[in-house]
Amino acid sequence: MNSIIYDIIALAIGYVLGSIPFGLLLTRLAGTTDLRSIGSGNIGATNVLRTGRKDLAAATLLLDGLKGMAAVFIGAALSPEGGMIAGLAAFIGHIAPVWLRFKGGKGVATFLGVLFGLNWPTALIFCGVWLSAAALSRYSSLGALTASVAAPAALLILGHGGEAFVVTIMAAIVFYRHRENIARLRAGAETRIGQKA
Repeated sequence: MNSIIYDIIALAIGYVLGSIPFGLLLTRLAGTTDLRSIGSGNIGATNVLRTGRKDLAAATLLLDGLKGMAAVFIGAALSPEGGMIAGLAAFIGHIAPVWLRFKGGKGVATFLGVLFGLNWPTALIFCGVWLSAAALSRYSSLGALTASVAAPAALLILGHGGEAFVVTIMAAIVFYRHRENIARLRAGAETRIGQKA
């Protein structure tokens, strides 16, 4: 019974951490345009970059990743499965924060942070695949999608079946959140890195 209670606590902590909208908070503090009124309307680093503030975009990327990693560490300290539960909850919290009527970001940075918390070698593989695919194709979205597929495969190869299951769920959600990008990729209309939308 105690384990179940701790798992519930891990889930709650993970969701609350994940739902902190760092992109929105940072841009508001800096006095820039409301993120929800530009670009994709998302609160993640990619949309922050559309404000023209690379520093804020980098800070958003870092903080969105750190909240995922922090959730895993806190959850793992509470129960054996707490790290995976809190990590998944943080990822969902970023995508659907209750404070913003469940309209958040696409979750890639938080996904990466959760990976660093669960299994850092897989997180490095994710980074390598993401950067390589994005550099070769010049499509940021394709890099993220490719890396999202590589992550659960890497976990399985490394013998982390439980983590692979959780990360597969996250990867499926990433694909769903990128459905418009996927449609544009198929139509050849997706904006390339460095290209004006």
